[in-house]
Amino acid sequence: MAVPPMIVHVPHSSPVIPPAIRTTLKLTDEELQHELFIMTDWFTDTLFRVPDETATTLVFPVSRLVVDPERFLDDEREPMAAKGMGAVYTTTSNGRDLRQDLSREERNWLLTTYYYPHQERARDAVRAALADRERCLLVDAHSFASKPLAHESDQTPNRCQVCIGTDDFQSPPRLVEWLTAAFRRRGFDVAINQPFSGTFIPMDFYRREPRAASIMIELNRSLYLQEDTAQKHAGFGRVQTEVRGILMELSPVFASGTLSRE
Repeated sequence: MAVPPMIVHVPHSSPVIPPAIRTTLKLTDEELQHELFIMTDWFTDTLFRVPDETATTLVFPVSRLVVDPERFLDDEREPMAAKGMGAVYTTTSNGRDLRQDLSREERNWLLTTYYYPHQERARDAVRAALADRERCLLVDAHSFASKPLAHESDQTPNRCQVCIGTDDFQSPPRLVEWLTAAFRRRGFDVAINQPFSGTFIPMDFYRREPRAASIMIELNRSLYLQEDTAQKHAGFGRVQTEVRGILMELSPVFASGTLSRE
């Protein structure tokens, strides 16, 4: 089977904390459950699920509280590092200590065990698409709370239903326009780079490879989730159907080259 031109990247859907890592966290069980409750992109692995011929899907298998596979390793390049939320979080969403004193050896172990292997899988998927298709689109799949969380930079209270995040190099304008129009046709309120901006691409290609495009899709959790319980509500099916439909339309259009920067 041919390699699909699209990759769906789901970095924050898992609430899993491995037992060996749980013992290094300073939070009580109740505090940890609360942090997982608000920091997990619940059900994005299901909402963005498409057939294998449409996209290669990469789901990070553990919680972002273990490591965040999308953060820059270099704290000087990573804006969230100033809040203790770089590649390895040291603080919670409200600024409390998350971990016991993090040694260099522990940080390196976490990166070696979780961060680097995921980056390698993403890199290999992009390379395979480029080799087979001459172009690749990575869709960075997220969700966000309907009300701003304490650590978030954008505290604007009225949030859109769908946020599309872009990068000046990796997100061709025609791709941004196509995706924005696709969501709006289906009745969604869409904003660009608000409340979140940017998108993920493996570092081997970041601002180096114009054939590797990337765009972020963030879904407001109120569209599909009871946010006080993290349970699906009646809107889940509609959101899943619409997202799946958009991605299945997008994949062949992108493969045709009409949304590239050329």
